[in-house]
Amino acid sequence: MRGIVAAPHRLAAEAGAEVLRRGGNAVDAAVAADAVLCVVYPHMTSVGGDLMALVWPGGASSPVGLIGAGGAGSLATIEAVRERGYLAMPERGPLTVTVPATPEAWGRLVERFGRLGMEPLMEAAVRLARDGYPVTERLSGFLHEHATWLMADPDTARLWPPLKPGMKLRNPELAATLEEIGRDGYAPFYSGRVGAAIVATLEERDGLITADDLLRPRCRWVEPVAVSFHDLTVYELPPPTQGLAAAGMLCRLERCSAAELRPGLPFARTLVRIRDQVYPLRDRYLSDPDFVAVPWEPFLDPAQGGGVAPPLPDGDTIYLCAADAEGTVVSLIQSVAGSFGSGVVARGTGVLLQNRGTYFSLDPSHVNRLEPHKRTMHTLIPALAARGGRRWAAFGSMGADGQPQIQAQLLLNLALWGLDPARAVAAPRLRVPPGGRGLLVEADYPEAGTVARAVPGSQLLPARSWQMGHAQALVLDGRGGWVAGADPRADGSVAEA
Repeated sequence: MRGIVAAPHRLAAEAGAEVLRRGGNAVDAAVAADAVLCVVYPHMTSVGGDLMALVWPGGASSPVGLIGAGGAGSLATIEAVRERGYLAMPERGPLTVTVPATPEAWGRLVERFGRLGMEPLMEAAVRLARDGYPVTERLSGFLHEHATWLMADPDTARLWPPLKPGMKLRNPELAATLEEIGRDGYAPFYSGRVGAAIVATLEERDGLITADDLLRPRCRWVEPVAVSFHDLTVYELPPPTQGLAAAGMLCRLERCSAAELRPGLPFARTLVRIRDQVYPLRDRYLSDPDFVAVPWEPFLDPAQGGGVAPPLPDGDTIYLCAADAEGTVVSLIQSVAGSFGSGVVARGTGVLLQNRGTYFSLDPSHVNRLEPHKRTMHTLIPALAARGGRRWAAFGSMGADGQPQIQAQLLLNLALWGLDPARAVAAPRLRVPPGGRGLLVEADYPEAGTVARAVPGSQLLPARSWQMGHAQALVLDGRGGWVAGADPRADGSVAEA
């Protein structure tokens, strides 16, 4: 009842809970936990990434959304990328870097809702970056999997060598950057030492971002998309995020019978069908609403949809949620886009820059085509749900292209099957992969073998595979307190105030 935090790394959850114990609220706790994740989960997130959040303040009648997404640089044109020898956007490197929004997003959240100010929220992250943190088995696996290209660059080789589990990683330059954010706020990150380092590093590597680009606004308060799902109201973020895709899947799932939603082969066929209705709409319509009108109706009308959905790049992300004794709930997702982002570190800062620009298209006729200052269609989507007009749950998952599918399964587990949050996030899952062929099926999913044989192109994965995302969730219990769960597919935990 005093507050709770669920995060994909135990050090982050504990940092958030400690902030609650010191008198902070759920927003303070979420920012502190996220800052720690920017240190201890470098393969998934970074200060140099983007951040999206839904906040339901205590006493408010509805939530508010924050879209923290930096745009492409002023030099970012289709012609500029093609002149550098590319027919499609590269997967990493300086051309994929978009302006990081996370520092501003932290600041906007704290200045509007926070209680303690920024400095105490950075303390745990600063300490871990300066003194070091133990490498988990999962992080070690990513360090080894990506070692070939990480070790080819002096900056990434120095910061993220292929260490064994239990060994320590340090990033003292990142500690100094986080300390500056805590002391001076977010603005100097863009206009001062760090911003100058970002621009200089990208100039050396023939990037597309200028100093003026870092001074443009990166965050926007928005009204969430609200859709009904049985007796719930579910809140998602509007474009440029794929929140409409998640909402569209829920609108169609609500029309399904209980038999069609039964875990096993029935739900597998339902998931494929609904995904194939909604994802082509995402490719057809979703982009930056500042550049193009994005219609909501096709997503929210179950009669519309279908076609072909080209594959999106897969990516890595963190999701966390927090709640406090006053009833404030935070659903927050943050990312460096792909594994270790662009692979470009702003020299002398310890900041790994995101490769969010890889989601742009170089097709001039595509709605999500690359243009200067444009925000790409964004995969990051936190979610909230209300019952009877009262906040009831926060949930979300990493998983890039698959996030709408994972969210749908989480909500079914929580709302229809009555699982508590820990069981809901741990339950075996399905996912249509980015290529759109077959299913990824965790080995312990009901009728896993039957599902894999029945859906052409399917692949059986080990139980609790990271390819199914790692989710967190919290739910209001019947006593007026909160209960939460952290996904065993990551290194997370739940911590109480």
